[in-house]
Amino acid sequence: MKTVGTVESLWRYPVKSMRGQQLESAFAGFSGIYGDRIYAFHDDGAPAGFPYLTGREREHMLLFQPRFRNPDRATKPENQNEAEALAPGVTPVYASPDDLTVDVQTPDGTTIAIDDPALLHLLSKGLRERHHLRLMRSDRSLTDCRPLSLFSLQTVERLGDELGIPLDKRRFRANLYLDLGSSEGFTEDQFVGHTLSIGDKVMLAIVDRDPRCKMITLDPDTVEPNPEVMKRVAREHEGKAGIYAAVLVEGTIRPGDEIRLVN
Repeated sequence: MKTVGTVESLWRYPVKSMRGQQLESAFAGFSGIYGDRIYAFHDDGAPAGFPYLTGREREHMLLFQPRFRNPDRATKPENQNEAEALAPGVTPVYASPDDLTVDVQTPDGTTIAIDDPALLHLLSKGLRERHHLRLMRSDRSLTDCRPLSLFSLQTVERLGDELGIPLDKRRFRANLYLDLGSSEGFTEDQFVGHTLSIGDKVMLAIVDRDPRCKMITLDPDTVEPNPEVMKRVAREHEGKAGIYAAVLVEGTIRPGDEIRLVN
């Protein structure tokens, strides 16, 4: 196995299209990072294949900050240690919905429970009547395509250089940000079709490059759009930046963990 870099930081997004949380450690399960995108807002006015309200339609969703009401219960499956002790490693169970309840801080500083109708009302303001919203919850991460997304710091820097402006990595809403050392930007593209080993146990199958959308044009602190970001990715990088992964072996990932190319 060849060491190709380290994990720079870990992130999850409890509510689809809202702000993320940086983590000190993360359980990577077959369904994704524990607690990642377990809530979303179903939109009757959205396409049937992608029935969510997201920052594509409501940019200010990115300014809402979700937090788990019981953060200690939301760090990992409650029986992870016991399950991993059973050969060849049993899939642990997720906590109950009550243990993974989320409260959301709105842009004006108000805190609202995720299931409070007031939050639906707030998100619905200004939408046409066909955009009827309802809350969704799933233990399987409600990601766009694959359970995990990875993005290298070198690719962030490369895109910034191409645009002539500094870019905040949070634009790209990855679960794992990678430090690939002296490698050039978009080096992670070479991992597609291969397996990565991370830390002591986790194994990831890198399945595809990440096709990007309007979300990367939005400043994560102000939601001010910069269409040039997407235009550059579309013109120079086939509309893709970052990579998608599926989890082959579950386990805990931490910042600083080595990333190794297995095959």
